[in-house]
Amino acid sequence: MKEKEIELIPGSKYVIYSVGSEKEIMQTSGTFVGYSYLSKDEGGICIKMDSSHGPKEGLIRIIPISMILAIDIIEEKKPKKKKKEEATHYFS
Repeated sequence: MKEKEIELIPGSKYVIYSVGSEKEIMQTSGTFVGYSYLSKDEGGICIKMDSSHGPKEGLIRIIPISMILAIDIIEEKKPKKKKKEEATHYFS
């Protein structure tokens, strides 16, 4: 049986466990909205926080990829079909 490839899909809901301060694990729950560059060598995932974050609900949290410990998939959207790339040059 072929295993399904897992990817983060915008609009899907996740709980992210990441490194917090010293011995603390930070838990972020919400909707994945995309990726962000934090520096030339570091990227992050962007999560729109849900109501479990109280007054921070609706804010976007960027979590550096190197700080992620685990991800729970709560609700997964179907990935959009990739469009065929159109030619960007015309050759005669």
